[in-house]
Amino acid sequence: MKKYIIAFALCLAAIGASAQMNRTKQLIIAATKGWELELRLGYNLGGTSPLPLPAEIRSIDSYNPALGFSLDANVTKWLDVNKKWGIQIGAKLENKNMRTKATVKNYNMEIIGDGGELVKGRWTGGVQTKVDNSFLTFPILGTYKVHPRTTLKAGVFLSYLLHGDFSGYVYDGYLREGDPTGLKVPYTDGKTASYDFSSDLRRFQWGVQIGADWTAFKHLKVFGDLSWGLNSAFPKDFETITFSMYPIYVNMGVGYLF
Repeated sequence: MKKYIIAFALCLAAIGASAQMNRTKQLIIAATKGWELELRLGYNLGGTSPLPLPAEIRSIDSYNPALGFSLDANVTKWLDVNKKWGIQIGAKLENKNMRTKATVKNYNMEIIGDGGELVKGRWTGGVQTKVDNSFLTFPILGTYKVHPRTTLKAGVFLSYLLHGDFSGYVYDGYLREGDPTGLKVPYTDGKTASYDFSSDLRRFQWGVQIGADWTAFKHLKVFGDLSWGLNSAFPKDFETITFSMYPIYVNMGVGYLF
């Protein structure tokens, strides 16, 4: 029995080696035809913010980027024999997160009241916001190699929201129900009221992306990209937040070039 197990293991090893050789051969053939495959692991640092800050937001009191990782695969087709100009298409799973605290005045808000009811009005005081969004993103970029080790990239991205969380709470202030002259409801002495706009987030987002890659070793790259959303995180018919909020993130990490 032992010799059969050894023979079976050798057969599996031979099959695996043959498959690896075939993959290597295919990658070599693809490279000679101007194709490159790359896997990347990165970290997103940024936030979802209005630009410029509206008058209702008086100050940003704290900011935490939270953990926002990305994993993507990119295919580049070089358009000339010198591999100067190319087109890159990718697929990326990514998180875009942040935590903020802000002081606001007459800020349009919809909170959950003590009895579980929704109360709309104008909030003055502190607001803590949590954003935890997961996307499937497709970058479409033009590439230009300015140096054998350095490549610049620019183009657009298309994103689909897989999971969205835009929620938080208000504290140390008061709500004017309906409008700035409405009934005053105070939240002081540690009392808070939560809000949750997660179900109102826009599913499809798009924007521009620019970045650069630097080849540290034959197969290892270091990269940095800036993505700037051009449509708001909320649709136009969402009335609670009265200004547009754009996802703006820097993605940094390492890549493996096959």
